[in-house]
Order: sequence, then C-alpha cells, then structure tokens
Amino acid sequence: MNRKTLLFVAVLAALGAGSTLAATQAGGAHKPARTSLDANHDGVIDKAEAAAHPRLAERFADLDKNGDGKLSAEERPQRKGMCGSGRHGGGGRGGIAFRKLDADGDGKVSRAEAAADPSFAQRFDTLDANKDGAIDRVDRELRGKQHRDAWFAKADADKDGKLTRAEIDQAHAARRAESGQRRQARMDARFAAADANKDGRLSRDEVKDSRLASRFDALDANKDGSLSRDELAAGKPARR
Repeated sequence: MNRKTLLFVAVLAALGAGSTLAATQAGGAHKPARTSLDANHDGVIDKAEAAAHPRLAERFADLDKNGDGKLSAEERPQRKGMCGSGRHGGGGRGGIAFRKLDADGDGKVSRAEAAADPSFAQRFDTLDANKDGAIDRVDRELRGKQHRDAWFAKADADKDGKLTRAEIDQAHAARRAESGQRRQARMDARFAAADANKDGRLSRDEVKDSRLASRFDALDANKDGSLSRDELAAGKPARR
C-alpha cells in the first residue's frame, strides 16, 4: 500500500469519526433538559425553591432532618417517591396490591373487586375521588391535587394566592407541631396497651417489642427494673 493510499484511508477514518461525534452531539442536544428543583444550582433546595413545587413544600419540614431550612442531597426524596408511583399501578407495594385487586386487568378497581381486601374496601369511597364507582390513576391524581390545594389554601394566611417565606415557615411549624402531637398520641396508646397492670411503668415482662427489650437495661436509667414514659422519651433517638 503506497503513501497516497494510506493518506486516503486516514482521511476517510477521520471523516467517519467526526460524523459519529457530530451525530452523538446532535442527538444529545435534542434531549429535553430535566427540570431542576435546585433553581440556583447551589447544591441544596431552600424553602423558596420548594415553594414552586407544592408537594415538596408540603413535606419540607419532615424532609429537613437537621432543621437548617435547606434540603441536602441526602435529605431529598427519591424520584420514585416524588412521582408517587408506588400507590396505583406503580412499582411499590401499593401498586402490586392494586394490580392484585384489579382482577379483570382494566386498570381500575371496582367496588366488587375491592371487596377482596376489607381494608381497601373500607376506604373505597374516600379513594374514589371522582365518584365514578371505580378507583384508578385519575382518582390518585385528583386526590393529590385536592391535597395540595388544601395545603396551599391553609398555608396562604392572607389569601392572596401566593406563599411568602413567612407563610411557608408558619405552615411548616404548624405541620411539625401536628406531627409531634400525632407521634405522642401513638406512643401513649402503645404504652397504655403494653402496660398490662396499669401502674404507669413497663416491666421487663410487659415489654414485648424485641428492639425495645434489647435496650431495656440501657433505658432503665434508675435501675428499678421498669421503664417510665420519661425514660422512654429520654432514650428516643433525636430527629436530625
């Protein structure tokens, strides 16, 4: 093979590589950019950025584990959770349960199909948001919108159709207080159920939860062989 032939082959190779690169770049250019929650690209999502996404704004206080007013990469919800795919027709346990109830595979659960799951059947009227006699994706989306609208209306203290930072902060504080009250109520109910002799303390025999039983000695601060509500509260891991 002479020098001219070699040069010709090299030129063809270079042209081929350039065309491939150009095609790849062109293909990438047509891909729509993903909308970023982090509008200012500082690596965190603050309350103002979250306010543009009502579902995220509603969960902000719970997600902000360290209470610094920002969501780090570790604190942000996974995309699957944000999209709500686990409820109806998604990949989570809720989606699997829905598909099992959808006996005819039409993408809907009728009242007759719901009867196979007493717990689901009990919630049927609530889940059937558009009251068409069946539960499907449309109902899930409608309930989500209703929930977001209700949260926004409650947070919009001056009813001007906008949320200020102060209103968001106030809404989060109220939600955090309500969550705390619900957690305390659940704890009180569990304590009362476990306290068989109703003496206001849990003996070692009354503690049936294996995780709590394994920590019994550490939680029993005064070493009297029982756990009080205060000892349980003091031993609860702090929320970050």
